Amino acid sequence: MTFARLDHALQTGALDLSDQVRVICLEPNPDADPSVLPTRNITVQQNFKPAHDHFAALGLDVTTEATGPADVVHVTLPRSRELGRGLIEQAEWLAQGGIVIVDGSKTDGIDAMLKFVRTRTSIGAQVSKAHGKLFSFKAGSAFADCVLPQPAPIADGWFTQPGVFSADGPDAGSQALVTALPKSLRGRGADLGGGWGYLTRHLLDLPGVTHVDFVEADKRALDCAALNITDDRVALHWADATTWGTAGSLDWVVMNPPFHTSRTPDASLGQAFIRSAARLLRPKGTLVMVANRHLPYETTLATGFGHVQELEGDSRFKILQADQPRTSDATARKKRR
Repeated sequence: MTFARLDHALQTGALDLSDQVRVICLEPNPDADPSVLPTRNITVQQNFKPAHDHFAALGLDVTTEATGPADVVHVTLPRSRELGRGLIEQAEWLAQGGIVIVDGSKTDGIDAMLKFVRTRTSIGAQVSKAHGKLFSFKAGSAFADCVLPQPAPIADGWFTQPGVFSADGPDAGSQALVTALPKSLRGRGADLGGGWGYLTRHLLDLPGVTHVDFVEADKRALDCAALNITDDRVALHWADATTWGTAGSLDWVVMNPPFHTSRTPDASLGQAFIRSAARLLRPKGTLVMVANRHLPYETTLATGFGHVQELEGDSRFKILQADQPRTSDATARKKRR
């Protein structure tokens, strides 16, 4: 996760890179340390906004769509097999006769990807470390048919693509939330972490909704949402939902917050979304959210809101409504002084 395998390969001589090469890193994890590379001529392609901003803050050249040529292209393997193969094809095209490095954990399928790549080309360096593997090959045209996934229609006409959350269709949590949406939601609101747009499309059916700020950190999901949502009442934002927006500006927030960025659940992500919702809401604003039953959000909700109730739920999910945001109350009191 931290370029440990790349660092190991360079330190042991399994990979030998000069300090003059141009390196492109495709979709590295936020905790990756580019300083292990011998060169400072580094471009990072990153479509996840918090990671994009992190690498930009380090002073690196960051983009959502890298351009070649490059001497070396490093691919951080994602969980999606189709996206992983597409990134390898992109890396091969960018390297144009240079070196492609594929780096990933066992849980993200690096063993299967190594087996696949080996059926098409010769493997150069190969190292195992930190519950994963890194391997390299010389870029040619062996993967020209493995193009990067693009938004495409699935059942019911929704546009999604491999690599985004719930790419095969609406997830059960969002479906549960849609059935429980209060008809009383009115005015301006936001869908935080909106994915490819399922919730927002249904929010627009509520008669009192006048505007939806759609906030999504994954640019690929946002591109799908742009195809799924064409209503003029919606503004699309490629942004980190935990820091986006103006305090005390919204009448309501609806969300199905993420609870992991890897395979390990992390309740702090959803808790950060809850704090952001409290910050964004006006004094009489409302938050409606869905969460897996086991996730410990109640304390964070009680801290950020004066009133919390469960609207609906079952053994898998809980639909929660929170009113009287404390952050907005404090802001309003300061303005009145």
